[in-house]
Amino acid sequence: MKRSDQSGRGKSKVVILLLGALLASSLSVDLKVEARAASSTLEAKIDAKLKLLNKPAVKTIHSEDGDIIDCVDIYKQPAFDHPALKNHIIQETPKFLVESESENTFKLKSENENTSRSKSIVSQIWQRSGSCPKGTIPIRRVQKKDLLRASSIERFGMKPPEPFKNSANTTTIDHNFHFLNLNSTIEDLNSRAPENRSAAYLVTLGYNFIGSQADINIWNPSPNVELPDDFTTAQIWNKAGNGPDFFESVEAGWMVNPKLYHDKATRLFVYWTMDSYISTGCFDLMCPGFVQTNTRIALGAAFDPVSSTLGPQYHFNYGMFLDPQTQNWWLKVNHTEPIGYWPASILGNLKHSAIIVEWGGQVYSPNVMKKTPHTGTGMGSGDFARGLQGQACYMKNIRIQDFSLQLKYPQLVSTMAQEPYCYSALNYREGIVGEPTFFFGGPGRAPPYCP
Repeated sequence: MKRSDQSGRGKSKVVILLLGALLASSLSVDLKVEARAASSTLEAKIDAKLKLLNKPAVKTIHSEDGDIIDCVDIYKQPAFDHPALKNHIIQETPKFLVESESENTFKLKSENENTSRSKSIVSQIWQRSGSCPKGTIPIRRVQKKDLLRASSIERFGMKPPEPFKNSANTTTIDHNFHFLNLNSTIEDLNSRAPENRSAAYLVTLGYNFIGSQADINIWNPSPNVELPDDFTTAQIWNKAGNGPDFFESVEAGWMVNPKLYHDKATRLFVYWTMDSYISTGCFDLMCPGFVQTNTRIALGAAFDPVSSTLGPQYHFNYGMFLDPQTQNWWLKVNHTEPIGYWPASILGNLKHSAIIVEWGGQVYSPNVMKKTPHTGTGMGSGDFARGLQGQACYMKNIRIQDFSLQLKYPQLVSTMAQEPYCYSALNYREGIVGEPTFFFGGPGRAPPYCP
């Protein structure tokens, strides 16, 4: 009996093992089938997105930095995929954008501290490899590898939303932007710092603004972007309230964003949102919205050269202005070179004016706002504002425009640094004559004060 029992138990074990093997094999087959289906679905999504973003090229330019620039018919650019722009006619450049200066050139200025001499230089790397013909615009091609780096294909090219901590100390997406009105105060803004961004900036508010500009010092920050999801900007924001729950913004400046652009180069960018980055807007031409009119400048393309510590300092002039006739917000560079515009049909209260203008830098990272360890991603040059000229990033010739139509230094300004031991801000005036220069930036993690 014992032998029979043992034999039975042995056969049972064999049967169990066989069943287990069959089950495992079946599960493996199912998983492989599911994986192939998921992969096929992802490939289909990627292909569809690439087709949507990359319009047929009249000419293609391969830049030495690895970028591919497509010269696209101006009326076939992504903007016209927006429902509100279905029958849109490209607007003529408003006269007030160019009438202030006779020479319409695109330049970066090199400021030598000893001689104060300026010179014109090649501004974007891709331009060394070719140019786009008349009637086209240069668009940096989005590649499959770019989409594979994205957190999701649906949010490709979009800034992450701004989560805040509420009174219960839990993370939420804050929709309560009713403070963004003409009665807003600096304290209101300071109390609303999001937990995934750290900024250092100069701000003016309390009036209606229809323009802003500045010369923004161009750097490749050191330390550079540290974490996979991080990015760092130096920029101008024009903001307005959009109902009781959201703000809207048009923005321009330079940025280092490896997740979006595949490398750590310093690149020109524009951005827009109608709802505080929740579901509208994008960088550059990565969604329908911004209408580009310029043939020579590619949004998202890299600058060269950039500033160096105690060496040549390069800056680039950005200006954003509302056309009162059409209610479009125009972007121009180097004072007179129009790049394009955000059409009134995609805007809300910004069609009438901005009520907040900010100049400065911002670091996006999951590891900011008192998180330990803090990110080591630099802002500006990567040096604190106290480094001043030659070491810290600066903005000069800061201007606003109101309904007087005069460009002028803002009447009321205040500096703000949300994490002053990580990134700082300083509006510095040398002597008692002349207007101040705004310095900002920092290294991020800097123990013991920014651990």
